[in-house]
Amino acid sequence: MEREESNRTEDFELVRAARSGDENAFGDLVRKYQGRIYSLAYGMVGNHSDADDLAQEIFLKCYRNIAKFRFKSSFYTWLYRIGVNTVLTRRKKLRRDTHLELKPEILDIKGSPYLSPGLGGRRGDRAASGRELSRDIREALEKLPEKQKTVVIMHDIEGIPHAEISRILRTSEGTIRSRLHYGRQRLHGDLASWLD
Repeated sequence: MEREESNRTEDFELVRAARSGDENAFGDLVRKYQGRIYSLAYGMVGNHSDADDLAQEIFLKCYRNIAKFRFKSSFYTWLYRIGVNTVLTRRKKLRRDTHLELKPEILDIKGSPYLSPGLGGRRGDRAASGRELSRDIREALEKLPEKQKTVVIMHDIEGIPHAEISRILRTSEGTIRSRLHYGRQRLHGDLASWLD
């Protein structure tokens, strides 16, 4: 908690400096968060080229709107909200490439929220094929309604807690949990051929 407060204070100082024209301060914010923003974009669009373009667009919007930051949330929450909104706005225009990179624990039978430990079913004999399972999970994610997909990616792939997603998307934590539940339920159904 102390580290989080220190981080918040440091970000606020950098924002104030950037607002008064210090380009180095804004550069420090970019360096600090570029990996996480790129990861968000890549997780939502599934390819490196579009993710690079979106990350640049997100930071450009941040730079142009930094005077609107009100210091009521953490800088990262505000930046992430810009990121999510930018990706959702542009996503329909982007080509649908399904090279979404999944965390190993999502592909692990014991850790995946979408698969059962008793993996068997019609495809259980092919469970060793991580590439095939990864492809099927990516395809199932692409079929989710946008709001569910956003929450599933933010929580299950990016590891963002419910409360933070709630702040970023400006919706109740209950709604976030509901979207996550129904998204996982749909993924579970779409991946039924991997299950007992």
